[in-house]
Amino acid sequence: MANEKNLIPNSERTPEELREQTRKAGIASGEARRKKRDLRKAIEILLEKDFKDGNGNDVSGAEAIAIKQFQKALDGDTKAFETIRDTAGQKPVEKVMVAEVDQDIINEVEAMVLEDE
Repeated sequence: MANEKNLIPNSERTPEELREQTRKAGIASGEARRKKRDLRKAIEILLEKDFKDGNGNDVSGAEAIAIKQFQKALDGDTKAFETIRDTAGQKPVEKVMVAEVDQDIINEVEAMVLEDE
């Protein structure tokens, strides 16, 4: 840390100081939760709101976003393609292989790595 000298361990604080710090943290946490909730509500409203597309048709915000993503994918944006593919439920399965390795082998590899340094 840049300035550890300024930190006071909780064990050295008085019960009143701890209570005050806890109260401040609770207030800040509530504010952060309210901001996230408000942003989530605003996004939900925008996704449901009707917009006009290029042809003058009404489309929801979610549909408008999907159309734009699709256009980007058609233009060669691979990230847009992956987003569309994954949203459509066609994401490839990622396989992870788990194997048990003997501790002696781990020690051997570590020794070889340390020798190279």
